Amino acid sequence: MIKRWYYTGKFRPDFAEPREPGQESVWDYTRPPTMRRDSRSIRVESVLHGPIAITNQALRIAETAAPPTFYVPAEDVTLEKLVRVPGTSFCEWKGTAHYWALASEPAIAIAWDYPEPNDEYAEVKDCLAFYPGRVACFVDQEPVTPQPGEFYGGWVTRELVGPFKGSPGTEDW
Repeated sequence: MIKRWYYTGKFRPDFAEPREPGQESVWDYTRPPTMRRDSRSIRVESVLHGPIAITNQALRIAETAAPPTFYVPAEDVTLEKLVRVPGTSFCEWKGTAHYWALASEPAIAIAWDYPEPNDEYAEVKDCLAFYPGRVACFVDQEPVTPQPGEFYGGWVTRELVGPFKGSPGTEDW
């Protein structure tokens, strides 16, 4: 674990927003992140190209201070609409991420995957995660709001309270 992280889901900071019944606080999520199957309807679509992904077999990964990210099995993604684009990033938990874009707009990455994930997150292999700020994403028909910041891909829904990592000054959350 990186020593700079003070928040690991063991306690909720004073600045955490209060929860209402049926809500989750991102400050209760752990570090390392938890991963579980989610059977809710997950839909990703493009205004110009229609549905890109539809599943009820997503993996939901939740980490302290961040909204969860949904990973859609590649078999539920219309891969013909996408192309792999240059660039990678590294997650200390999952490994090296690679990026995807709409074939018609290859300059803007809309998704990422982990072709060779670390053992603890092997289930994300052959799954794609999508940026809700770059394509329309839905959880059980609820439109998703993107997590703050350009880098992060968390999915903000009514069931969550923050504040969320991604705004200026939250780098060490």
